[in-house]
Amino acid sequence: MREILEYCIGGIRQNVAAGSLVVQEGGRTGHLYVLIEGRLEVIKGDTVVAAIAEPGAVLGEMSVLLDQAHTATVRAAADSVVYEINDAASFLCQQPGVALLIARLLAQRLNAANTYLADIKRQYAGHGTHLAMVGDLPQSMINPSPTQVSPGSDRRSDPRM
Repeated sequence: MREILEYCIGGIRQNVAAGSLVVQEGGRTGHLYVLIEGRLEVIKGDTVVAAIAEPGAVLGEMSVLLDQAHTATVRAAADSVVYEINDAASFLCQQPGVALLIARLLAQRLNAANTYLADIKRQYAGHGTHLAMVGDLPQSMINPSPTQVSPGSDRRSDPRM
C-alpha cells in the first residue's frame, strides 16, 4: 500500500505519540489516515485485533465509505506519523487512484474473511449446530441486507432492540 503515500504528499502530517488515539470506536470524523511510519494497533471493544506497521496503511476508510461511525479504535503502539485527510470523501472523489487502491485492499480483506469462514465451515461440518451461522455469513456478505444493521454480541446486546 506504499503507493498511497505518493497521493498524500503535501497533506497534513500528524505526529502521534505512543499510547495516543488516532481513531475512537463509535466516533465520526470523516477523516482518512495513512500511516507514514511507526506502529499502530486496531482495537475492537477491549481486544487488540491487529497491528499495523506498513507505511501506506489506510485507516478510517470503512467509516468514510459507509458514512458511519468508526468501527474500531486505532491507537499508536509506538511514536508514529500519519497523514490526516480531513475531507476524505472529497479526496477519494478527486483521487480515483486512491479509491481503487482502497477497493483492492477491501477486496483482499473480504477474500481473507471468506477463505477463513469457508475453512471454519469445513472443519466443523457435522459437529452440531453451534456453528451453523458460519455458513450464513458468506451469503450475507455477498447479498447484504439493504437495511442498516449494528451487530451485537453476547456481552453487549444488539442496540437496535
